[in-house]
Amino acid sequence: MYDIIIVGGGPAGLTAAIYACRAAKQVLIIEKSAFGGQMTYSPRVENYPGVKSASGSEIADMMLEQATSLGAEVEVDTVTGIKLNPDGTKTVAGESGEYRGRAVIIAAGCRHRRIGVEREEDFIGRGISYCAVCDGAFYAGSRVAVIGGGNSALQSALMLSESCERVTIIQNLKVLTGEEKLAEQVRGRTNVEIMYGYVVDSIIGDEAFKGIYLRDEQGGMRELNVDGVFVSIGLEPENEAFKDVAGLDEEGYFDSDESCTTKTPGVFVAGDCRRKRIRQITTAVADGTVAALAACRYLDE
Repeated sequence: MYDIIIVGGGPAGLTAAIYACRAAKQVLIIEKSAFGGQMTYSPRVENYPGVKSASGSEIADMMLEQATSLGAEVEVDTVTGIKLNPDGTKTVAGESGEYRGRAVIIAAGCRHRRIGVEREEDFIGRGISYCAVCDGAFYAGSRVAVIGGGNSALQSALMLSESCERVTIIQNLKVLTGEEKLAEQVRGRTNVEIMYGYVVDSIIGDEAFKGIYLRDEQGGMRELNVDGVFVSIGLEPENEAFKDVAGLDEEGYFDSDESCTTKTPGVFVAGDCRRKRIRQITTAVADGTVAALAACRYLDE
C-alpha cells in the first residue's frame, strides 16, 4: 500500500514525488515509457529558472534522481484505469499489474498531435517522426520537412539543420508563432526554408516514403520530395482511461482548475493533462507542487 501513486513521470509527476517524499509519504511513480515526458523531446531548454541551458533529458534525469534519492519508487507500466475501493483507497490498474494507494495524482501528460492524413500511422518510424531528438540522426545528409511554426518546431528545425542537407518548415499560418529569438536563429540558417500558408494534404509513396503533397489556402497543390517529416504541431491529451474518476472537458483535458482537485476525493491531476492556457515545464512543475501538497493534506486530515 502506497500513500500516493503518481501516474506519469514527467516534470509534474516528478515534482509531485519530490514534495510528497519530503512530506514523509510513501510514493510510487508509474511511467509508461521515458521519464521526463515531453520535456525529453527538447534538444535545448533555456527558459527553466536556474538552468542556463540544458537538454530536456538532462533536466529530466536530475528530477528523477532527486525523486528516487528521497525514496520514491518507480515502475514502468501503462495504466489502464483507476478503481475506487469501498475503504477509500484506490487501485491503479496497469497492463503489468495492480497498485494500491490512498491517494492518486494523475500527471499523464499528452501525446504528439497527428497530422491527420491517410496512412500517417503506417509511416511512423519510416518517414514520419514526432521527435527530432530521437530520430534526427537517422536523416543526416538528407532533406527533411518540419511541420509547425511554434517553439518545438523551430527547435527541431535548428537541430536538424546541423546535420541535414536541407530543412523545410511547413507553417499553415503566415507567421511563425514561436519565440522571436528562435525565429531569428531559424531565418539565419542558410539550409532552412520556410513555406507559409501550407498544410499537409497527403503522403507520397506506397511501400517507401517519398515525400508529401502540400495544399495552400486556395486549394492549390505542391509536391515536396523529402526523406523524412518531423511533426511538431502541438499535443493532445490521453485521459480516456481516467474519465470516470476525473471529469473531462470538451477537448479531453481534465476539467480541473489551479487547485488540481477532481470530482473524486483523493484523486488529483497535474501538468499538461489538465485544462489550462499555458503548458510549459515551469507550469507543470507548479502543478506538481500544488497536487502533492493537496494530496498530503487529504491524507493528513
